[in-house]
Amino acid sequence: MRNAEATRERILEAAMDEFSTFGIAGARVDRIARTAGCNKNLIYIYFENKETLFTTVLQKHLDQAFEGIPFSVDDIPGFAVTVFDFAMANPKIMRLLMWYTLEQNTVSSLPVRDVAHERKIDKISEAQANGRINSALPPAFLLTSIMTIATSWAATNPFGPGLNPDAAKNQDALRESVVKAVELLLQAK
Repeated sequence: MRNAEATRERILEAAMDEFSTFGIAGARVDRIARTAGCNKNLIYIYFENKETLFTTVLQKHLDQAFEGIPFSVDDIPGFAVTVFDFAMANPKIMRLLMWYTLEQNTVSSLPVRDVAHERKIDKISEAQANGRINSALPPAFLLTSIMTIATSWAATNPFGPGLNPDAAKNQDALRESVVKAVELLLQAK
């Protein structure tokens, strides 16, 4: 059993590199198998198809992110900074998310991600109703804006690092700016 688990992990690791580089359409199961040191048919036995393998890789890493990035309406700026740090430290995961977004019609949805997103929206809505957070923006828009600010300097964003590479070199200053921007969005009237 240990060999099977080790092989499965090698496949997932090789698939992470392949998918983050080429996306779903450009990824090749042959390359994944060669990199993982296994037979191509074994990948199909474990994961059925390339799309399921992609979804498994992405979900595995998102599960780690959900566990490592707690969300509290009492510290949304802190949440945003943790997301910023995660995005900066995990360019492959950010590329996987980019590919997932670009190729959504190719892969199945990620229910765990959707549920986590809805919970955050519900918590923001409740905080807005209690007057703890500015209610000028709808909760879903507010959360999307916070996530966009937090990930704006990730390598996958065409605006942040691509247009201002010098600013990307000072992550401490960017981190402070993320906090300030999110605090301004949240200020109660």
